Amino acid sequence: MVDERTKLDKLLGVRTAGNLAKHRDLVTVGDLLEFWPRRYLEHTSDLSDLHMGKYVVAVAEVKTAATRRPKSGRGEMLTVTITDGRNDVDLVFFKAWGHKDALVPGVRAVFAGTVGMYGKKWQLAHPAYQLVEGGDLGVAATDRGPIPVYLQVKGLQNWTVAECVRIVFDHLEEVPEPLPANLRRRHGLPERLEALRGIHVPKAFPEVQRARQRLRYEEALVFQTLLAQRRARQAADRTVARTPRAGGLLAAFDARLPFELTDGQKAVGATLAEELARDVPMNRLLQGEVGSGKTIIALRAMLAAIDSGGQAALLAPTEVLAAQHHRSITTMLGDLAEGGLLGGSDIGTRVALLTGSQATAARRENLLQAASGDAGIVIGTHALIQEKVQFQDLALVVVDEQHRFGVEQRDALREKGSQPPHVLVMTATPIPRTVTMTVFGDMETSTLAELPRGRSPIVTHVVPADRGAWVQRTWERVAEEVRSGRQAYVVCPRIGDGDSRAAGSAATADEEEISGVFAPTDEDGDEGEVAAPPREMASVYAVEATLRANPALAGLSIAVLHGRMAPEDKDAVMSAFTAGRIDVLVSTTVIEVGVDVPNATVMVVVDADRFGVSQLHQLRGRVGRGVHPGLCLLMTSSEAEASVERLQAVAATNDGFELARLDLELRGTGDVLSGRQSGGGRSGRAMGRGSFRFLSLVRDEEVILQAREDAAELVAADPELTEHPELAKAVAERVDAEQAAFLDRG
Repeated sequence: MVDERTKLDKLLGVRTAGNLAKHRDLVTVGDLLEFWPRRYLEHTSDLSDLHMGKYVVAVAEVKTAATRRPKSGRGEMLTVTITDGRNDVDLVFFKAWGHKDALVPGVRAVFAGTVGMYGKKWQLAHPAYQLVEGGDLGVAATDRGPIPVYLQVKGLQNWTVAECVRIVFDHLEEVPEPLPANLRRRHGLPERLEALRGIHVPKAFPEVQRARQRLRYEEALVFQTLLAQRRARQAADRTVARTPRAGGLLAAFDARLPFELTDGQKAVGATLAEELARDVPMNRLLQGEVGSGKTIIALRAMLAAIDSGGQAALLAPTEVLAAQHHRSITTMLGDLAEGGLLGGSDIGTRVALLTGSQATAARRENLLQAASGDAGIVIGTHALIQEKVQFQDLALVVVDEQHRFGVEQRDALREKGSQPPHVLVMTATPIPRTVTMTVFGDMETSTLAELPRGRSPIVTHVVPADRGAWVQRTWERVAEEVRSGRQAYVVCPRIGDGDSRAAGSAATADEEEISGVFAPTDEDGDEGEVAAPPREMASVYAVEATLRANPALAGLSIAVLHGRMAPEDKDAVMSAFTAGRIDVLVSTTVIEVGVDVPNATVMVVVDADRFGVSQLHQLRGRVGRGVHPGLCLLMTSSEAEASVERLQAVAATNDGFELARLDLELRGTGDVLSGRQSGGGRSGRAMGRGSFRFLSLVRDEEVILQAREDAAELVAADPELTEHPELAKAVAERVDAEQAAFLDRG
């Protein structure tokens, strides 16, 4: 009996199955059924979208065919012109034998090959082909249905892969059905086997659309059921209610605030206070624009937890950000952060910092403060999760920039409480509603849209790097700001050849500040394409040298900052920049989040096209944080229309939510869910199991909403899905290693 677990070599032979396994990790029948076609061909394809090195599969008609003697004088060459009715492409076969009798004018075939150029015309040299008119394409050809096109499998032609799929369907009688029958009937959806046939061997395009509709809903339901189960389990947890005491830390801090909270901050603060006062653990996402004042809200919640006798932990993704939080919170609290010290407040507490590269003596002291409860607030990186870190009574966990962490890291910190702690997750990356429902679907959500009073506007411009006068004016503008008493950031996508100049440096485990390099993902892109040679990205040390040599910047204090510097060097540079002793900071994206220097008013992002939309929005949020207006200059040497349009979109608006939607459209669902801003290469199947294959977070909001309602209904009636074992299995498979790493990310 053949089922999804059957090995392909039993049906397809060792050689064909070997190619599928080696090049696409397709080992079983189930693997092959999930190797979705990228697109479909009608019986005449469009030949207009060609470029050098592209691997093309197309159906076209032979327009002309002619043989000639090669210069060597031996044998015959065959030159064929194929057409889609509007565009022509030449084919060349260096040996005509076996082809000249098949490829005659009027014949239609599927052609596959890599695009080259001969003279000034596109050409496919010795392409593979299969005749359509002869019925060699099986059902897809004889029934005149759409022809599926798969990602290229080395050693196999597209039609061979399609034939493998048809062989599987010839032997397959049933597949597991995760959708309950009542939901299929409610939404008019086909059974899964029918949907798989509609995807792989459709007789008409409406079959494809119906199959995709079914599979979109299935993906949404499986994921929403997973989140509904998490919500149900969290609702069953009990913890200690945390309420601030009269005359405590929170009251003292509020009395000292030198500014008035915004209406949004007050509303969110009231919501957090209400949830902290319950015996059900708070599990809330706080999203807000860059500079909207999330840290103040989080600090007030932490002080409320301390007032109730507990402690708070703040998890940050990088040492630079953790140190920045430690400095800013200590400064805001003043003597309230000096509990037990000479001159400290009688009701004060301590703020401890824990990072992976901390000196032994300092680390030992901070570990002791956390374990004894002397430190009401413990700030740190991944080092907080380590087994040696203990708390006396962990009441609240605050996770900053959640998209940098996985669910397993957050849960590891949760487990350090004697009771389940309350959890507040923060992100400055605005999240579209569909992503909030999907990725953060197990959390309640609060949003801060308004900026605090006194925040200055930020103006953004795109600077073409090939215009020397514009580039020079950029650096002159930086110098003007500095000589007016302000400071500047210059951000680069990589560190560069000068890495070794950072004495004793080593990449720390909790920093990956150059991981956001952007290469737009095209999920319909062609495997086997020969890309243009990549431009070398600007590096911190190369740009630093360029700036030092520029007369416009003569006499200015210039320093570098990146994640491979020794921790004490990073801290010294950041402290000097904060104090105003450094004029221009040349940095990687280590300053992307949390860094708050109100005197910094100008930022230049070099090779800005290498960064994602949301990342650029985050970066420019580092300027304009004081009384002076901010200026962000996006420098690019890219001539790609899409890259330039993306940068112009960033320059056109400071609305992070509008840009987040654009980012979602550009990067695709899989990248946004995984927090990646790069479009790195894929291996194995068309998309990883952690990504959505059919569901779009851009267009499928109604599907997601319906699936969310259906999942809540299912879980309410059957929390463990005992009556729906196939759905339970699909949910369990969804939480694989990749999924666990980004389940709660944005």
